[in-house]
Amino acid sequence: MSSAAESAPSWHGIIRQALKGHDVRLVTYVPDNVLRPLIDGCHADPFFTTFAVAREEEAIGIVAGATMAGMRGIVLMQTSGFATLPNVLASLVVASQIPVLMLVSERGTLGEFNPGQAIVCRTMRPILDSMGIEHHTLSRLDEAAFIADRTMRQAFATRWPACLILSPLLSGERK
Repeated sequence: MSSAAESAPSWHGIIRQALKGHDVRLVTYVPDNVLRPLIDGCHADPFFTTFAVAREEEAIGIVAGATMAGMRGIVLMQTSGFATLPNVLASLVVASQIPVLMLVSERGTLGEFNPGQAIVCRTMRPILDSMGIEHHTLSRLDEAAFIADRTMRQAFATRWPACLILSPLLSGERK
């Protein structure tokens, strides 16, 4: 018999199901403790090809290449890693209209102690806006499935990159 906690929906279970629903099989990531439940779940599921990379730009390049070869993918990272991406997003993904998905665990807000994280958090959405990259923040469990599904659907239909931002309101307190 499973406990209620095991059967209750979780943000990472919802995201994993959305990825499966859109045939997103490639999961690249820079290790991040907040994203650990999603990363571990993808590693454990044979549906996904999941591996760590050294840098976020590398992950974007891998997913862009896989997408051009017919395989859908996503890049998982934290906010600070996003700061390295404007050039590769503008010069490769946006310029070539490649529907690369990104999931960013948001740091730099709600009690953040690191000023560098706070600066990147304040600039991430304006950078995405300036490139016309659709982005939505996941902050409520009851909306997560809808937002994840529709964001992925739009990215693939329009052949344009998209970013899901995982709020600490949903992911919980960082330990």
